[in-house]
Amino acid sequence: MAQNDPKTAALTGGIASGKSTVSAMFHELGAVIIDADRVAAQIVEPGQPAWQDIIDQFGREILRADSRLDRQKLGDIIFRHPEKRRLLNQITHPRVITAIDRQMQDIRYTQPQQLIIVDVPLLIEASMHTAYAVVIVVYVSEAVQLARLMQRDGISEEDAHRKIQAQMPLSDKIRYATHVITNDDGLENTRKQVISVYQQIA
Repeated sequence: MAQNDPKTAALTGGIASGKSTVSAMFHELGAVIIDADRVAAQIVEPGQPAWQDIIDQFGREILRADSRLDRQKLGDIIFRHPEKRRLLNQITHPRVITAIDRQMQDIRYTQPQQLIIVDVPLLIEASMHTAYAVVIVVYVSEAVQLARLMQRDGISEEDAHRKIQAQMPLSDKIRYATHVITNDDGLENTRKQVISVYQQIA
């Protein structure tokens, strides 16, 4: 659907790149935001098919006392075992895409001219970028990304490096972008770029 919809864009970035800040700025300008992380959380609620598939593959030890997924335990597993990460993605990604498409259709039905921005952290890694004519990447230098991550999470430089290296480099992601927003020179500069992109695509 998104490829044929000029009023739909995808937004992505990397850990500590400020993607959420940029997403909020687009929302302030009038865009409707579909948050893929929120969609992903909804599809793994207790009793949902994806929840059951995850238990079948990873065992009940990844559940909390309230039957919700223990994200810390699951995160530790997929961080140490890339094949488990791929398995989890195979379970969740198709369902996330279906749920996002359903939300887009609902929005289009009531707001046919509204700009929709789909905020997807793993947009390119999951090959979802091919469904969008407009792809916005939030970019920061690795030095800024490292400093922000250390400060935000209260972790060592080594741990921050490890988290960054577990993701696709932002320098690679921008190759897939139709628009790049550089977010390492103050919020006012970022806001100017967001306004410029919004005016081009809204």
